[in-house]
Amino acid sequence: MRPLGFVPAAVVVLSALAGCGASSEDELRQWMAEQRSQTRPRVTPIPEPKQFKPEPYAQAAAVDPFSKEKLAQALKRETPQSATSGALIKPELTRRKEPLEAFPLDTMTMVGSLNKEGKPVALVKVDNLLYQVRPGNYLGQNYGRITRISETEVTLREIVQDAVGEWVERSATLQLQERSK
Repeated sequence: MRPLGFVPAAVVVLSALAGCGASSEDELRQWMAEQRSQTRPRVTPIPEPKQFKPEPYAQAAAVDPFSKEKLAQALKRETPQSATSGALIKPELTRRKEPLEAFPLDTMTMVGSLNKEGKPVALVKVDNLLYQVRPGNYLGQNYGRITRISETEVTLREIVQDAVGEWVERSATLQLQERSK
């Protein structure tokens, strides 16, 4: 059941709206028609696009910072140490690269060692492939040459640039990795 106070209030509101509905509706229609006739949209034209002028690439003739020429330029400096630097890197630039020089040393793991014909051989794993390496072979991207192979490690002589840009020798090792289960 509805309360009785609700019905009379609704009747009063409806009758008030019905009394002024027709005249205000005509005024509203007339006002809208006037507004439609007076309103014109303003469209600003889009400016012309700027002409594209390509710039030539001027660094194409420059020396690549990672090229052999750049290394040779660094070695030609007039310092007392540059003579020993050149002696270190010159043979490395002219020899043919070995397959394991394409990989960084930290991606390689030594998984074993053995003796073949009385000479030590290390088993090195790279990207799930197993390689046999001997003293004199090269490993890693820093001109690393194997100098010694023991049962637990491979010792390398690497040639790297120091903070000044001079080529220096350093020793690196590849330790035998125990298999974890």
